[in-house]
Amino acid sequence: MTTISGQLIDIAQKEIYPAKIEIAKGRIINIEKTNLAPDQFILPGFVDAHVHIESSMLVPSEFARMAVVHGTVGTISDPHEIGNVLGVKGVEYMIDNGKEVNFKFYFGAPSCVPATPFETAGAEISVSDVEYLLQKKEIVYLAEMMNWPGVLFKDQTVYDKLAIAKKLGKPVDGHAPGLKGEQAQQYAAAGISTDHECFTAQEALDKLNSGMKIMIREGSAAKNFEALIPLLDEHYAHMMFCSDDKHPDNLEEGHINLLVKRALAQGIDLYKILQAACINPVQHYGMEVGLLQQGDPADFIVIDNPDDFNVLETWINGQLVAHKGKSMIESLPVSVINNFDCLPKSPEDFKVTITGSKVNVMEALEGQLITNLLQYDSLLIDNPQQTNTDQDLLKVAVINRYQEAKPSIGYIKNIGLKSGAIASSVGHDSHNIIVVGVDDESICRAVNLIIAARGGVSAIKDDQQKLLKLPVAGIMSDQDGYQVAKSYAEIDAFAKSLGSPLDSPFMTLSFMALLVIPKAKMSDMGFFDGEKFEFMKVFED
Repeated sequence: MTTISGQLIDIAQKEIYPAKIEIAKGRIINIEKTNLAPDQFILPGFVDAHVHIESSMLVPSEFARMAVVHGTVGTISDPHEIGNVLGVKGVEYMIDNGKEVNFKFYFGAPSCVPATPFETAGAEISVSDVEYLLQKKEIVYLAEMMNWPGVLFKDQTVYDKLAIAKKLGKPVDGHAPGLKGEQAQQYAAAGISTDHECFTAQEALDKLNSGMKIMIREGSAAKNFEALIPLLDEHYAHMMFCSDDKHPDNLEEGHINLLVKRALAQGIDLYKILQAACINPVQHYGMEVGLLQQGDPADFIVIDNPDDFNVLETWINGQLVAHKGKSMIESLPVSVINNFDCLPKSPEDFKVTITGSKVNVMEALEGQLITNLLQYDSLLIDNPQQTNTDQDLLKVAVINRYQEAKPSIGYIKNIGLKSGAIASSVGHDSHNIIVVGVDDESICRAVNLIIAARGGVSAIKDDQQKLLKLPVAGIMSDQDGYQVAKSYAEIDAFAKSLGSPLDSPFMTLSFMALLVIPKAKMSDMGFFDGEKFEFMKVFED
């Protein structure tokens, strides 16, 4: 039997008291109030209510090693990214790898693979595949229903998937950026229970009033904490925290613990914050994660005090998995699976023919997945490089990585490069290769580095080049997570040295192919209008 004592933070009763916790066979067998206890505080562990593990560029076992240091004991993970590359086989890979470590991974069945018919994915997850996955105990929900038009207009395939989730008693996650009013009500009425895509308080309030639970998202690219945190004080019973997408260097810095600290700094009640960070995800998804009750799994964290909130220890199933900033989970060998089949490109593949007086340009926005659509005089790019760094008009291209095809080429603003190129095979949702650059030679070199490695992120400047290899499905590393974080930080800094002012240029780049988020995006098939859901011309008169 293991015993631990401290000041117990009882979220349900909203009180703190000295206590002794007795643990046997991975469970809490007794909690006893005492007169005295050490000056350390014990509370339930944190849960990331919506995350794509793949976006950390780490396999689940390595993600867990880094997350536990920050007090995270479990995640609700949508394996949508690897699903787009490898289908059901990819989802099962994530489950199997996650089982190798002491961490509470819970996965969803991807609902929209491929996300749209306007891009080339590596696989499809059918209605029958969804039913197969939802019957697994490790799959606790139908993952984000991105096809909100299909929900509103009663697409049969969409409703077949919703019906399976309902039949099996598993919740359905939402994904409906900008949906408000009557449309939000219709979306919720179809059985959608959450949304993590709100970027204004009014949108979140509309969805809360429609009966949905709202996740406050703060990831490496999409940052909605400041916009949504004012709602927590009143709506804490129906809100959660999530990262959605978090790069490895950011994961090394912190996780849900950082959102808890920020919420405390805004003067929000401790118990309301912890309700969202610890309790709500466990109850909503039916996770087998302990909440510091007798009989529960012994999943909890120890912090120094509720003001500084520094995590001292993390316990999962009665085992110490992190102690004073060091992970106790060992790094394990990683098996590699992939789906990557395209040939090297030449600079000539990235030349465009200017066919109109105007050029349509997507504008990337700092901290957002949405983009704007702008229009410029095409004379600005009528030069040998076919770009304009003074106006920040750069080429963006998406290359089909599953079969040989011509690159799809357009223009982008706000990536900010003054020289060279950056590229990535992490390109939501289908994970084709996406590249932005100043000249065709640099663009081509950046792309070919990734093709040769069968996945990765790359950056080019003159005779310099950097590459972080991602051989697992072309989106994850097979290396130690802390080393990946260091390597990523180096290539991120290199990308910024090319002139990008973005906090996370590679993360932002990865979402420029995400067609289900308006307004303008680029797929391997062409330049796309995310509001009209149709392709548009790059050049027009």
